[in-house]
Amino acid sequence: QVQLVESGGGLVQAGGSLRLSCAASGRTFSTYDMGWFRQAPGKEREFVGAIRGSSDITYYTESVKGRFTISRDNAKKTVSLQMNSLKPEDTARYYCPARTILYGDLRNEYSYPYWGQGTQVTVSS
Repeated sequence: QVQLVESGGGLVQAGGSLRLSCAASGRTFSTYDMGWFRQAPGKEREFVGAIRGSSDITYYTESVKGRFTISRDNAKKTVSLQMNSLKPEDTARYYCPARTILYGDLRNEYSYPYWGQGTQVTVSS
């Protein structure tokens, strides 16, 4: 079982920055694929980015490339999402799911069995 706790959300003006963190449990955290997804009110949850276990290769959805950066600290069992140049359309609840079975498209939310409660990000215009 993997437990996840997201933090760092808040209210920020457009053009500003936020850094989200996700603390995970589990003895083999370094091998987990970690994703970041978001869900805005009335919309489906969407893939933001992900970082592979072991290799640390990162992936991003097109709309956040160049603005968002995912990193991980395996010693602290945390993954971070640095968000710069925020836009009002980035407003959503952000989640960092984990998967321990590294199979399937990591852009697919259904490939992640472990989810936290999320953290709210609101970007004002």
